[in-house]
Amino acid sequence: MAEVVFQRTEGLTAKPFHYCPGCTHGIAHRLVGEVLEEMGVLGKAIGVAPVGCSVFAYDYFNCDMHEAAHGRAPAVATGIKRVHPDNVVFTYQGDGDLASIGTAEIVHAAHRGEKITTIFINNAIYGMTGGQMAPTTLVGQKATTAPYGRDKDHCGAPIRMSEMLATIDGAAFIERVSLHNPANIRKAKKAIKKAFEIQVAGEGFSMVEILSTCPTNWGLHPIEALKWLEENMIPYYPLGNFKTPGEVK
Repeated sequence: MAEVVFQRTEGLTAKPFHYCPGCTHGIAHRLVGEVLEEMGVLGKAIGVAPVGCSVFAYDYFNCDMHEAAHGRAPAVATGIKRVHPDNVVFTYQGDGDLASIGTAEIVHAAHRGEKITTIFINNAIYGMTGGQMAPTTLVGQKATTAPYGRDKDHCGAPIRMSEMLATIDGAAFIERVSLHNPANIRKAKKAIKKAFEIQVAGEGFSMVEILSTCPTNWGLHPIEALKWLEENMIPYYPLGNFKTPGEVK
């Protein structure tokens, strides 16, 4: 009998992903599912799905899920966690959802020290709606609403959410990771696990920012997209830990 060396985590359903080929949302989903399963908290986990490419996350995560209006996932998660303080509550949000329409919600959830965990997917563009410029779009990066590339003088610089949230006292754990190669995928999983452990320990708000690819809207082959992320996103969005419990920024 053949030995099973790899299989779907219990943290995910059998529903096929709808994501474009090469999109790394699927990897991020698997990491979250694996962590919840390995920590033994899958049965009491409650996720909040956003508006964006991952709007159907409730079909993929094998735990209780709740849909939120665009950008309001941290507010919804706050209510859920306060009513069910013993549950493990997380939001899964893209850069348009979290860093644009939902900026106030994420900032104030962190400021209040809400004991929730946010998985923040940063692919530097609006994915679901067709590739418009996002708050995270790099200077010079082309988008449907910036055909000549983002102009810093006109649009401002891309927002660095991890650095900003790390200055807030209520934020206990903030880390930025990437999914562009196996080594960094392993590091991403460790950060996600740490973020959930911080929540279980009741130490405050935690967020993991995950640099992700969008080959379709970047107009790149999936392999080229991984290289583009490494060469262009990481220099502006450096990887690493920005806040750990006990630190004062």
